[in-house]
Amino acid sequence: MPKADVRLDTLGLFCPMPIIHTSKKIKDLAVGQVLEVVSDDEGIKKDMPAWCEATGHELVGLEDDTINHKAAYRAFVKKRS
Repeated sequence: MPKADVRLDTLGLFCPMPIIHTSKKIKDLAVGQVLEVVSDDEGIKKDMPAWCEATGHELVGLEDDTINHKAAYRAFVKKRS
């Protein structure tokens, strides 16, 4: 699991909200810092790589997880420029 500098909890939010929150939060990070986005929306598995490609940020990890006995996902995004 990559080391995150900041964690963003988007549990309970569905497309496109996890990406919208990620877009806002990543602006607060310095270049090179990693944002961990926690979501229970399976759509993040496709949406986050596409968002990273479109914005130039680097997806450094995307993992399946379980939170409160429910499927969840952790995306790790490194801020670029």
